[in-house]
Amino acid sequence: MDTGLKKKVVLITGAAKGIGRLTALAFAREGADLGLIDIDESNLSTLASEASELGVRAEYAVADLSTDDGVSGGVEKILQAYAGRIDVLVNNVGAGKIRTFDQLSDTEWDLTLQLNFMSYVRACRNVLPVMRSQGRGVIINNASDLARQPEPVPIDYSASKAAVLALTKGLARSEAANNIRINAVAPGPIWTPFWTEKGGFADTMAAFHKMPPKEAVEHELSLRQLPLKRLGTPEEVANVIVFLSSDLASYVTSSVWGVDGGSIRSLI
Repeated sequence: MDTGLKKKVVLITGAAKGIGRLTALAFAREGADLGLIDIDESNLSTLASEASELGVRAEYAVADLSTDDGVSGGVEKILQAYAGRIDVLVNNVGAGKIRTFDQLSDTEWDLTLQLNFMSYVRACRNVLPVMRSQGRGVIINNASDLARQPEPVPIDYSASKAAVLALTKGLARSEAANNIRINAVAPGPIWTPFWTEKGGFADTMAAFHKMPPKEAVEHELSLRQLPLKRLGTPEEVANVIVFLSSDLASYVTSSVWGVDGGSIRSLI
């Protein structure tokens, strides 16, 4: 099937690793040109080269997406590279650690919200005027199954992702008249550097459960009673993001697509 993404300009935040990286490559295979933003210059450069080998253009900006200046400067650099055009925005950047409510200071709450939520607000603020002037556009926000079904930890991460869903729903309603579709994906546990890197979910979960990282992850999955009984892959999330961004999903807006192994039990 033709996705209609060939030569579209796709901007992805948090693109250097994990879901962002595999999403970028999935769009490249559909012929889309890429704008990649992350703080990790080394992995961004490598990703841009990989995408170029697939026959598409790939521009990137190194930026701290937890700040207003970082988001604005990164988006502006991509806009300049593509003569003021962005067809798809994928808000993907995010971070989290396993900490109890009592362990979280105001500073830690603020850091989580600045990166996981306010970066999405700021990216939308910078990109929506462009899409309105074009008369079209798509925004995909990466949320989490924890936004809809929070666990005791990480409560700050869950709250930030619930805010992402509220942003998605509200903007989808306000921007439909401008022919801009806005949806969210809500991944469950996905085996990416978000989990595996030093100090990531697996390490902090190990400390929380007082188990080695692998055992702690397996224990957490058993607590969540995932029907598919495994972590997902970033490719599986990327496939849904590409579909929602494509012409194949032209009548889909204000939706939340779970890519979660069946973790969500509610009907809505």
